[in-house]
Amino acid sequence: MQCGSLRVCAERLRRCGMESLSGKPQQRLSVLSFEQVQRLSDMMDEVVSIHGRGNFPTLEVRLRDLVAVVRSKLEADMPVRDIRLNGGGASHVLASDPQPYNDLDLIFGVELSAPRNFERVKAAVLGSLMDLLPEGVSRKRITTCSLKEAYVSKMVKVNHDGDRWSLISLGNSRGHKNVELKFVDTMRRPFEFSVDSFQIVLDSLLLFYECSDLPISENFYPTVVGESVYGDFQEALYHLQKKLIATRCPEEIRGGGLLKYCNLLVRNYRPARSDMKALERYMCSRFFIDFPDIGQQRAKLQSYLTNHFVGRAEEALRYRYLLLLRRVVEQSTVCLMGHERRQTLQLIEQLAGLVLSQEQALQGRMQGLQGGPQAQGPTALVYTQHGYFYAPVIPSYTACSCSCNAPAGWMAACSS
Repeated sequence: MQCGSLRVCAERLRRCGMESLSGKPQQRLSVLSFEQVQRLSDMMDEVVSIHGRGNFPTLEVRLRDLVAVVRSKLEADMPVRDIRLNGGGASHVLASDPQPYNDLDLIFGVELSAPRNFERVKAAVLGSLMDLLPEGVSRKRITTCSLKEAYVSKMVKVNHDGDRWSLISLGNSRGHKNVELKFVDTMRRPFEFSVDSFQIVLDSLLLFYECSDLPISENFYPTVVGESVYGDFQEALYHLQKKLIATRCPEEIRGGGLLKYCNLLVRNYRPARSDMKALERYMCSRFFIDFPDIGQQRAKLQSYLTNHFVGRAEEALRYRYLLLLRRVVEQSTVCLMGHERRQTLQLIEQLAGLVLSQEQALQGRMQGLQGGPQAQGPTALVYTQHGYFYAPVIPSYTACSCSCNAPAGWMAACSS
């Protein structure tokens, strides 16, 4: 029995990739170079805009000052283990080439075993927003509830199955970077793919800001440590530099990582391993477990398109993204009944048709504004028994502008 258990454990470790692909011992941590610390400091010095709804003003604040205010509010009620930069911002700092990122993701390590601590986290963030209101703004009639409605775009609390964390997303303006504040006690799965597994510990840099009046230079800068929660820092960094896709146990990711996987594909990333087809099946299976209803699938896809393709250049990728998603679902879905699979494929096709129609309509308007020739009308979405097809709207005839009335004369006139 023991040998069998060991074999099962070894197989799970192999499948989940808990050993490095190269077979070498893992090294999760790495000290940042001066160039990386400089990019990190530049990012922390950036002024972020937190747009408010209605008559609430836009809050303009340096990222480092926002972090300091939130930490101060938290420490009045609970200790803060550490503060980390996560996600696309961390990838941008670590990569040698610029990496695009939509949001600024910050992680505050806090203790959330007591339910009241979730409320303390919420109060700390809303109190920070109150402190950051511009001078001259009357605070007498502003409540925490109104601040939440004005500046918080998303608020999530998770406290089950070993996960204890909270997310508060600041900012309500599409096209601008949101600031996502995550307060984490425990999180079983803190990453989807190796390229988004980086976390940079900010505490030493924040202490440097407090203690030194001198700017960062090549001969005078703090020691900053980065971590890859994927497991092997250098391997994950190699994946980031070479635009490779790798993950472990995708069935542990909510939604299976399917939507993010196709997002990487459309940005010219490619699988790092030859067995990606097997991982695609795990991704699809988990996606349909978490979103079994066609309505849930529609809401999730629409939300993903809205939040992850921001700006003109990004929106232009949506159609290709949906085509890639359809291909992966069609080739890798084995857990659905035939009609359920057809429903999902038709949903993706409908969204692709809508996106393509919007793109062509926008191109037509832009050409009209620039004085160029008008583009053809938007693509028509045509349904047949074999699915959805897209065809340009073509006029059924072209009127002849000649003034000749003779039956034999109009051909000569029009052909001349």
